[in-house]
Amino acid sequence: MPDTKARSKAAIPSDCEIAPEPVARRGRPVGDRDAKRAELLAAAITVIAQDGYAGASMRKVAKQAGCTTGAVTYYFANKEDMIGEVAQNLFDQVDMLLESNQAQIDIAALLRQWLQWVSSDESTIWLSWLQLLAHARHEPVFADIIRQRYARFRQVFTLVIEKGQAQGKIRNDIAGEILADQISTICDGWLMMLPIEPERFSAERGQALLDALIVLISPSLVAPAPLKSKVKAR
Repeated sequence: MPDTKARSKAAIPSDCEIAPEPVARRGRPVGDRDAKRAELLAAAITVIAQDGYAGASMRKVAKQAGCTTGAVTYYFANKEDMIGEVAQNLFDQVDMLLESNQAQIDIAALLRQWLQWVSSDESTIWLSWLQLLAHARHEPVFADIIRQRYARFRQVFTLVIEKGQAQGKIRNDIAGEILADQISTICDGWLMMLPIEPERFSAERGQALLDALIVLISPSLVAPAPLKSKVKAR
């Protein structure tokens, strides 16, 4: 009689070259499961950027990662599960950037690091992100993931802005929450147009845009003059 335990263990993938049997998916994966999962998420990000949400499939992700489709389904139940995990992964990366800048507030450095991050590797990260945002309009469950993670991002970013205000590095005549939302919106707008008009975001002009944004949020050296009413007194 064949050794069923040995056969079950052999069915669990330790890398992308072994396709798992359905029953083996209940077992504990051999090897660095987190590393393989991260590799598949990176492949999914690239596929979504290249083929769009509709064109992305688990088969294409497997091909991009150099493994079998069965290996992908071992880590993700279906395409929707995989896409949701991709969104969570992208937000996790942004959160790491924010956390690394909370000790010493340097908004210019933070934004420069963020822009370099999303524009690297031919903007695959940001292109995939645009695809996910467009898809979220038609998928309530996925849209809920986006709302929750964006809310968390704004909360953390607001704390970074408020610390900068307390240190006198950022203007404090506007609420930190509003500034965090404004900065995020401006940067989202830049990156939305980056794949369409890359000439607008050359290294020199990108630096000029970043410098201008920093001036806008920096403490004013001159008190603003009171606004004059255009209504004539009778």
